[in-house]
Amino acid sequence: MITSVLKRIIYLFLIPLLLIPTQSLANKYKNPYKVKTIVIDAGHGGRDGTTHGAFSKEKDVTLAIALKLGKAIERELPGMKVVYTRTDDSFVELYERIGIANRNKADIFISLHCNSMPNTSKRVVARYVRNKQGKRVPVYRNVRSQNSSVKGAETFVSGYNRLGEQDVAVRENASMLLEENYEENYDGFDPKDPESYIIFSLMKNQYRDLSIKLASYIQDEYIKSDRVDRGVKEQSLAVLARAGMPAILTEMGFISNPEEERYMNSAAGQAEIVKNIVNAIKNYKKQVEN
Repeated sequence: MITSVLKRIIYLFLIPLLLIPTQSLANKYKNPYKVKTIVIDAGHGGRDGTTHGAFSKEKDVTLAIALKLGKAIERELPGMKVVYTRTDDSFVELYERIGIANRNKADIFISLHCNSMPNTSKRVVARYVRNKQGKRVPVYRNVRSQNSSVKGAETFVSGYNRLGEQDVAVRENASMLLEENYEENYDGFDPKDPESYIIFSLMKNQYRDLSIKLASYIQDEYIKSDRVDRGVKEQSLAVLARAGMPAILTEMGFISNPEEERYMNSAAGQAEIVKNIVNAIKNYKKQVEN
C-alpha cells in the first residue's frame, strides 16, 4: 500500500493539479511554489571543450555568460540563491551537473550552450596524373567544411522518452512539499500501486509543463532582441533527464556562424543574452507564483 506521506502529497498537492491551471497552484496548498534557487550550468568545460568557432571556444563563452547571468539574477531578484555547476574551466560530468541542482533543491535549472553546425567531408579533385596506360586520371582528397550561414537561438526541454529517469529526483523532492523526512516513510512504496503511478506521472508532467513555459519565455525574449527564433524543442538530453525541477537547455547562438560568434563574445551581446534570460525568469516567476 502507498505510504501516508504519499497519500498526503496526492491530496494536498497533486490532485489539485488535475483541477486547476498552473498559475493558481500557489493558492491550493500550504507551501506555495516559490522560485528561490536557480542553478546555472555553463555547458562543457575542461577536457570537454572541443566545440569552437573561428576564434573562441564554446566552454569559454558559456562560462562568461553564466557568471554574468548569476550576478544579474542576484542584483535584479533580491533574495534569489544562485548556484553554479562550475565557475572556472573545470570538467563536470553531465549527470553531476543536474545532481548539483537536485542536491541544492533548485527550483530552476538552466544550462547554457552555443550551437554549432557539424563539419562535413567531401571529395574534391586535388590534381591529375597519368596512369600506366597514359590516361589522365584525377587524384582526390577529402576536404572538411562547415556550414557557417546557419544562425539563431533555440531552447530545449527533456524528451518524453527520458521521463522515467526523473523518478528518483521526483521522489526526493516530494518530501520538500510537506517538510517531512520522506526516506523514513518510503519503505512501503509500491511502484505497481496505481496511486504511486499517479503521483510520479503528475509530478513529472508538471515539471515538463513548467519547463516548456520557461523555455517559451526565453525564446520570446530572444525574439524581442531580433534574434532568429528556432523555437522550443524537446530532445533526449542527459543533462536534463534526471532533473527534479523545471529544467531547460538554451542554445544561445551558433558559434560556427561568424556574426553570432562575434555577438556572443562581445560585451553588448553577452549583456543582451543575460537580459533576455533574466527577463524570462522574471516572467516565469511572476506567472507561477501568482
